[in-house]
Amino acid sequence: MTEKTSAPRRRFLKKTATTAGAAGALAAPMIATAQTTTLRFQSTWPAKDIFHEYALDFAKKVNDMAGGRLKIEVLPAGAVVPAFQLLDAVSKGTLDGGHGVIAYWYGKNSALALWGSGPAFGMDANMILAWHQYGGGKALVEEVYKSLNLDVVSYLYGPMPTQPLGWFKKPVARVEDMKGLKFRTVGLAVDVFTEMGTAVNPLPGGEIVPALDRGLIDAAEFNNASSDRVLGFPDVAKNCMLQSFHQSGEQFEILFNKGKLNALPAELRSIVEYAVQAASADMSWKAIERNSADYQALKKQGVKFYKTPDSVLRAQLAAWDKTIEKKAAENPLFKKVLDSQRAFAERAGAWQNDYTVDFKMAHNHYFGRKAPAKKG
Repeated sequence: MTEKTSAPRRRFLKKTATTAGAAGALAAPMIATAQTTTLRFQSTWPAKDIFHEYALDFAKKVNDMAGGRLKIEVLPAGAVVPAFQLLDAVSKGTLDGGHGVIAYWYGKNSALALWGSGPAFGMDANMILAWHQYGGGKALVEEVYKSLNLDVVSYLYGPMPTQPLGWFKKPVARVEDMKGLKFRTVGLAVDVFTEMGTAVNPLPGGEIVPALDRGLIDAAEFNNASSDRVLGFPDVAKNCMLQSFHQSGEQFEILFNKGKLNALPAELRSIVEYAVQAASADMSWKAIERNSADYQALKKQGVKFYKTPDSVLRAQLAAWDKTIEKKAAENPLFKKVLDSQRAFAERAGAWQNDYTVDFKMAHNHYFGRKAPAKKG
């Protein structure tokens, strides 16, 4: 016999079923359909250069952290515009961003070359980045770009190792050997080497080795063992002079079109900023690994490395002093940046030089000719 359900119980059961159905609907997973913002970047480097790899590394960090909400795509130099036109292309919105070095924009305002060219009052690349982040450099870059009506946001990162004097058909033994040479460099180094008597041609990276091979230039510098090797320097010259003040503290620059960057949500802009910092550290570590391995590989290819004579280094410092005196008199912003660097370098350089031990002593102790024998 089936018991009849009372009217109140029927209403209770109906209400319970409705509530359970709603709870089930709430428990079902909600699928987000956030739209992906894609930004098109271009580097100032050939696709095969480790520098382009650094640009890709930065983009990957942003893309991974953004979780599909933001995607940066990086093209090599020349894909959209020539390397030296990158800044204008980003400002105008032809590109959403780019990767290069700030010294490339030296022709727009000579002050921009102070982030990398010259001895920087004895600061290495990481110290210059410290000045940039905490000593007023960042605000000065913004001031320079604003004076040029450029609609960009600049992030400096990635302290580069000291760059060689360059690649020569014959080793440089004295200052006089530099005079009359057709030489490739960029930024304020153009003025420094011109002061030293060389005939300078500021070619983009991808054009250097072909020009050296064809005899259009006699000698050239680019940057580091990894880049120099893949660009083909050892195929056209067998002598490389190590150590120089012309670009002893350079960094990379990541550019964004200001409108495109500001249109991003705050959390994505934060991801960009922290990706810059993460990429800076990662690039520093990768450079040590790759540059040291390629340095050894270049030796095996028959390249001979020489230390740049002290007389040439002292001549660079003297030429630098004349260059900055002239530029500071011509350009108030140049003087403003220079004064800011000098004040920071005097304090920070004294600290670093006093505190830092001589690592070369330790290296020679273990790996020099008189290194202690290994114990079994």
